[in-house]
Amino acid sequence: MDNETLRLEESTIQKNKAPSMVYLHIKRGGDFFCSLLALIILSPLFLIIVIAIKIDSKGPVLFKQKRVGIHKTHFNILKFRTMKIDTPKDIPTHQLKDPEQYITRVGKFLRKTSLDELPQIWNIFVGQMSVIGPRPALWNQYDLIEERDKYGANDVPVGLTGWAQINGRDELPIRVKAKLDGEYAKRMSLLMDIRCFFGTIVSVLKREGVKEGGTGNE
Repeated sequence: MDNETLRLEESTIQKNKAPSMVYLHIKRGGDFFCSLLALIILSPLFLIIVIAIKIDSKGPVLFKQKRVGIHKTHFNILKFRTMKIDTPKDIPTHQLKDPEQYITRVGKFLRKTSLDELPQIWNIFVGQMSVIGPRPALWNQYDLIEERDKYGANDVPVGLTGWAQINGRDELPIRVKAKLDGEYAKRMSLLMDIRCFFGTIVSVLKREGVKEGGTGNE
């Protein structure tokens, strides 16, 4: 292969990568603005949930858990606590023998409505997550992380919701979930993000794909 051919191929690769790099900057700007606005508007709801959790059960209001972000970096994801303080740590809910016994009364409502995910708006605000992207895996979910590597899904920002979440959520096996995350990574764009956003609203309203004993990674 001559030098001219190599230069043409490198130029083609750069052109193919340029739009996604540009969109990553646009995406981050949109995430920052949307998360800031959400933190302000939803602050009364945050307060109500905080009070309800404190009244319902002992323990902290927020639940922190080490997760895998873009390029397999680690960060602490935030959620409103929905489970009792004696729940085993760093184990996905679906792997618990009887997850229902650990979920608090307020927690059941928060999980059913996905309101427990709201503190992740802060993760988005500080740049650890995006609104749309593959859901961040637990640090010890090596099978999911490895499977995502096959599709380049570890090299895009993780999100509050994503393509896999509107196509099955907890019902999806690891292999299918990783492949869907890879499809998002390949097709990441404003149109794709809008599609995921509105698809999530529909899924939450219909309560689709959420199962406490399912095969998902939450």
